[in-house]
Amino acid sequence: MNSIPVGDKPHAVCIPYPAQGHINPMLKLAKLLHYRGFHITFVHTEYNHKRLLKSRGPNSLDGLPDFRFQTIPDGLPPSDADATQDIPSLCESTSKTCLVPFRDLLSRLNDSSSSSNVPPVTCIISDGVMSFTLKAAKELGIPEVLFWPSSACAFMAFTQYRHLIERGLTPLQDASCLTNGYLETTIDWIPGMKSIRLRDLPSFIRTTDPIDFMLNFMMSEAESSFKASGVVVNTFDALEQCVLDALSVMLPRVYSIGPLQLMLNQISDGGLKSIGSSLWKEEPECIEWLNSKEPNSVLYANFGSIIVMTAQQLTEFAWGLANSKKPFLWIIRPDIVVGEPAIFPPEFVHETRERSMLANWCPQEQVLKHPAIRGFLTHSGWNSTLDSVCGGVPVICWPFLGDQHTNCRYSCSEWGFGMEIDSNVKRDEVEKLVRELMDGEKGKEMKKAAMDLKKKAEEATARGGSSYLNLDKLINEVLLSK
Repeated sequence: MNSIPVGDKPHAVCIPYPAQGHINPMLKLAKLLHYRGFHITFVHTEYNHKRLLKSRGPNSLDGLPDFRFQTIPDGLPPSDADATQDIPSLCESTSKTCLVPFRDLLSRLNDSSSSSNVPPVTCIISDGVMSFTLKAAKELGIPEVLFWPSSACAFMAFTQYRHLIERGLTPLQDASCLTNGYLETTIDWIPGMKSIRLRDLPSFIRTTDPIDFMLNFMMSEAESSFKASGVVVNTFDALEQCVLDALSVMLPRVYSIGPLQLMLNQISDGGLKSIGSSLWKEEPECIEWLNSKEPNSVLYANFGSIIVMTAQQLTEFAWGLANSKKPFLWIIRPDIVVGEPAIFPPEFVHETRERSMLANWCPQEQVLKHPAIRGFLTHSGWNSTLDSVCGGVPVICWPFLGDQHTNCRYSCSEWGFGMEIDSNVKRDEVEKLVRELMDGEKGKEMKKAAMDLKKKAEEATARGGSSYLNLDKLINEVLLSK
């Protein structure tokens, strides 16, 4: 399809929320659309553009002639930090300041279309929490799809925030509700979600403030999805059928097209492989280290791109891993501990040096497909959950914020390939769960469940599978509609 004349090519502008867990799946979707014949403009914030150049090298964002990168400011004060920005501040700033520079960018792209190899913009694919872009699409009279890089379950939960407020379930009456069992309250009226507890819903409901910014922001952004030409979710039908069925009743066009990494693995490269999205420098030594390990012998630990923990929590995890006596690969971001560097006791380093590797960042999808990996200690972010499914790897879940609690609940109770660790982490529990996952009967059951899900994910993304067909529908029903 890439032989389409430039002037006739559809032109998709893709704009992710500016955090690693949102950039990765949006870039995958953009690559799939490029393969299907679209000209792509991918929009980073200036802050993340600088981080990408630092992590991947000065030519990493050159792209291809018909896959180009542009930037807009995020509205926050300039910074040279190599860390994820404060999420509430970033949400507030993007929602209030980014429409004007985004609108200006679209104007420049359309103005240059007559004198360059850039066709006019024909559609916008925006992150679900960047809904200010809907105004720009409406002004141009072009379709816009909102892409939720979360689970369908989490997206459904966000659409119910207003009902939770109206029923008096949130905001909480006082802080004691966090510890007195109130969060165990079962909710039985959310479409497609049975026996869900308040504690399983995305954590922004855990506030006592009726004007809490994140509670109201996520409610507003989820409700904006009803104004879009379509909604895309990075999941697959067999994994979340009940919730997807319920969403398709509420929203006119919902497209489940995941796992995107399996979709992307099927296409020939054409230069796309060199276009990366990691904001941290990946350490290939991780794969080399795994190559030296026995099959199914290593625990992989990574808490994602946003979570920060206390020094005490880090120490408890460290000694739990050490006392399990199992080999482990642990990703420790430079900014993972609140306000200070991550420092390990010398005794821990000495105890584990023969069977561990610590790294700042790694190619996670590659790690989770490696035959040496037996299990994954994770924060239950959606990208990590899907990476586990694609690798057939069971998980120990330590959810921290946002949709991670929802993903954890489903991984453990519905899909059967996870175990949850208490938020007040203790080394004895870490040791116990790691041993159970690696050697126990429960661990064997979880491994079987993970492998079953892997097979279903591969079927969904194969030619003729549900996700494969839904991508076709997304393109033909929405992105190419006039």
